[in-house]
Amino acid sequence: MLLSERMNRILILEPDEVFRQQLSQWVQADGYAAAAAPSVSAAVASQGPLNEAAAVIVNESLAPNLLAAGISIPVLVLAECATVPAAVSAIKAGATNYLVRPQSAGELLQPLREAIAEQSADPVHAFSIGGNSPPMQALLEHVRKVAPTESTVLISGESGTGKELIARALHAASRRHKAALISVNCAAIPTHLIQTELFGHEGDTHRGLLEAAAGGTLFIDEIGELPLETQGQLLQVIAANSANIRLIAATQRDLEVLINNNQFRRDLYHRLNVVSLLIPPLRERGEDILLLADEILARTCRRLGKPAAHFNADARQALASYHWPGNVRELENAIERAVILGEGEITTSLLAIDASRAKAEPASATAPEQTMEDYFVSFVTAHQDQLTETELAERLGISRKSLWERRQRLNIPRKKTRKRGPRRDIR
Repeated sequence: MLLSERMNRILILEPDEVFRQQLSQWVQADGYAAAAAPSVSAAVASQGPLNEAAAVIVNESLAPNLLAAGISIPVLVLAECATVPAAVSAIKAGATNYLVRPQSAGELLQPLREAIAEQSADPVHAFSIGGNSPPMQALLEHVRKVAPTESTVLISGESGTGKELIARALHAASRRHKAALISVNCAAIPTHLIQTELFGHEGDTHRGLLEAAAGGTLFIDEIGELPLETQGQLLQVIAANSANIRLIAATQRDLEVLINNNQFRRDLYHRLNVVSLLIPPLRERGEDILLLADEILARTCRRLGKPAAHFNADARQALASYHWPGNVRELENAIERAVILGEGEITTSLLAIDASRAKAEPASATAPEQTMEDYFVSFVTAHQDQLTETELAERLGISRKSLWERRQRLNIPRKKTRKRGPRRDIR
């Protein structure tokens, strides 16, 4: 099989015929060729060597036989009901990623693209982390320099800027790229469970994520949300060098502010801040916004099976002028919504952004003396009467669960639900 054919082919192993066809349609809409089978043996019989594909998507029930065969391409395991112990076992056995059975194409295709990108000779390019603006060029040069080292990296940036993509690129270009990259988001795990998730439970069969990452990379996202007690345990592990891991951490919070408020350990901060990478917000990336928008538009049209579309002149002006508080994630959401509702030409109304209103926001949002928490408080209090919780979370580029937790921590009570009149669109 030609290399170009191999790198465009996705092998799908799924016993449920209806879901197997759905998975095939999703990957084909994204530009891949799909080779589907109900079992590993059926795939071998009909498709030949399993390694002659770009990646494998496999039902959790079939994964043990597949992984036992020593397959050397990315493997994405789909589970009906995901659990941390099962995920750890799958990753240890050689799976690239372990996902809850996706309900939409986007939930599958993004991790699929990332898994394939990790095989690339230039992970920074392959992960579509690019841009011609000076701050992005400087960032990418630093990524290429630090990736092959064993140095601990601290990634900072607003929500939605792509911190996890940078972490994946660092891992893919490191000497540990053949081992697992284990990711944990501290904002997505209840405080009383996070210690067990990281370190396991003594006397129990539950293994922690540090053990699962042995030999590979552990990526701790939103490390500013880590409880103080757990910070102390993590510091001990790092100081003792007892875990064979490369540590990458990320935060959208100002850790210096947390330190001054006795919410983050200064000694842990110094252990983490060996190499610091700051991802610029989208509003500071100049013409990169339009380059990204064009790339996302083409990719979204393919994924949704829509005809090629284009932005009209007014829409391009709005894209360039808008403040993008949710950064790249908000840009992706706006474009997907426009593609679904549009018919080829993307207008400002389809994007549902108000560039004239947004121009008044950057001064308060980017002022040096204002922290990310200040911006969160001001945005939520200003817009919670007009937006639902889901809309607020989407605009901020976070999950509803993270929105709720930050409300609790910052003491921003959710107002009682009132009957909503005609929706005011503030975008």
